[in-house]
Amino acid sequence: DFQKVSEFKKVKYSCMAPASVWFTKQWSSHKWVELINLIPAEQNVYLLGAPSDYNLCEEIKSQISNLKSQICFNLAGKLSFLESAALMKDATMNYVNDSAPLHLASAVNAPATAVFCSTVPGFGFTPLSDKSFIAQTTENLSCRPCGLHGKSSCPEKHFKCAESIKAEDVFSLSLNN
Repeated sequence: DFQKVSEFKKVKYSCMAPASVWFTKQWSSHKWVELINLIPAEQNVYLLGAPSDYNLCEEIKSQISNLKSQICFNLAGKLSFLESAALMKDATMNYVNDSAPLHLASAVNAPATAVFCSTVPGFGFTPLSDKSFIAQTTENLSCRPCGLHGKSSCPEKHFKCAESIKAEDVFSLSLNN
């Protein structure tokens, strides 16, 4: 698995896994676009996920700046779980939702910044890597958490738990620590 992804490791890179089975655990696609546009130009960005996440990753990739599109690669559906974990292991940072890729990063002690939207770290499903960070809203929302595993849509119709998390804040977490 490490050999299979070695070709992607020839330059500095970050991995991003923008999808989740549960919509309300998934940070908004325009926020991922903003985050990608903050990544230094000398770093590649690898978008990870299942085959069903390919279209979401393509949508995100189509919205990033032209300069960034040359360093952003959609690997969703192209790598196995173990290949994804092998790639995540040596990333500068792995940006993930509160979802399966968070646990893949933890399993190989890869650096991770986890975005918690409708769920909360208090549920205990936080990153376990030595270098890990948690991004979440600073707003006191009476509707959060809206469930243990998330929902298919925001019950309040505003999705403030995700929309209020700034890409700059997510990016700066790993820079300041």
